[in-house]
Amino acid sequence: MQRRSLIQAAGSAMALCAATPFVRAQGSLQKLKFNLGWKIEASGAGFLLAQQRGYYKDAGLDVTIDTGNGSAAAISLVASGAYDVASADLSTMVEFNTANPASKLTAVAIQYDLNPNSVMVRKDGPIKKPADLAGKTLLGQPFNASRKLFPAFAKAQGFDAASVKWENVAPDIGDTRFVKGDFDGVAYFYFTGLLNLKARGVMPEQLTVFRFSELGLKSYGNGLVANPKSLVESPDAMRAFVKATTRGWVEAIADPKAGGAAIKAREPLAPEVIEFERLKLIADGSMRTPDTLANGWGAATPARLQATLDETISALGLKPGLTVADIWTDKFLPSAAERKLKA
Repeated sequence: MQRRSLIQAAGSAMALCAATPFVRAQGSLQKLKFNLGWKIEASGAGFLLAQQRGYYKDAGLDVTIDTGNGSAAAISLVASGAYDVASADLSTMVEFNTANPASKLTAVAIQYDLNPNSVMVRKDGPIKKPADLAGKTLLGQPFNASRKLFPAFAKAQGFDAASVKWENVAPDIGDTRFVKGDFDGVAYFYFTGLLNLKARGVMPEQLTVFRFSELGLKSYGNGLVANPKSLVESPDAMRAFVKATTRGWVEAIADPKAGGAAIKAREPLAPEVIEFERLKLIADGSMRTPDTLANGWGAATPARLQATLDETISALGLKPGLTVADIWTDKFLPSAAERKLKA
């Protein structure tokens, strides 16, 4: 309910917002506000590396990078005009666009080519295959993307999602309770859950990870979600932002140590070793994929965009009607050569 209220409220806020998302340039640089959608960690490495190496400045941009509090909040902020663009889960954007057809947001690049949503269970426990989750108790907050898409995952695996009991417990407390055996499984982005649980003494080799992208779902994960007014009024600025960001992520994927150092430079308290490990998980598990190797970072295919729509509508019980054109444009992507991943 809280997530849905945020999404609906954002639509109203956007309708009332008269301010131009891109504010006036300072000197020769165009200001742009970007929301990471989460705290300073490996999921933001490409953006922080682009900023550290001066790629935004070289592109004529003065980019502010702020932390966020999840995809629903980030989308609300973009819709209201407080931010020009954010990293956010595309299923959350589909939910927003369905609720606010007059204020639809647009994804201009794909960040996670393979959806990172997952459910994790103990390898030595009774759950050996996804269907064994039926009737079990899982940790996952209502705004948790893995919980939100769980019905589509369950449908693909042939069991009743309604048979699962969900526990809404704060992640830090929930992780500790899972380790104690209070829950049968946890719903997480795989790169978040693996390291959270490792920090509490449960090693990755002790877990079975049911990744949605490996078990029937074709949805994209996070993308760069933009305010439509920004796209219309300052298209060159958005194009420059996507190009510089693409360069940052291509280099972070090729050199995770540089990405980890960029995180540490922005947030001195960040554990660089852990964030390097997390970035490796992200790069190898969600970014260096057959599609990105073929099409480059940030690109999307019509078939998978349609799957993102269909799976989200099914999982969330949304009213059909959106088309691929209602959620995506490739007009702001750099050239194929600039998107190409490094060997």
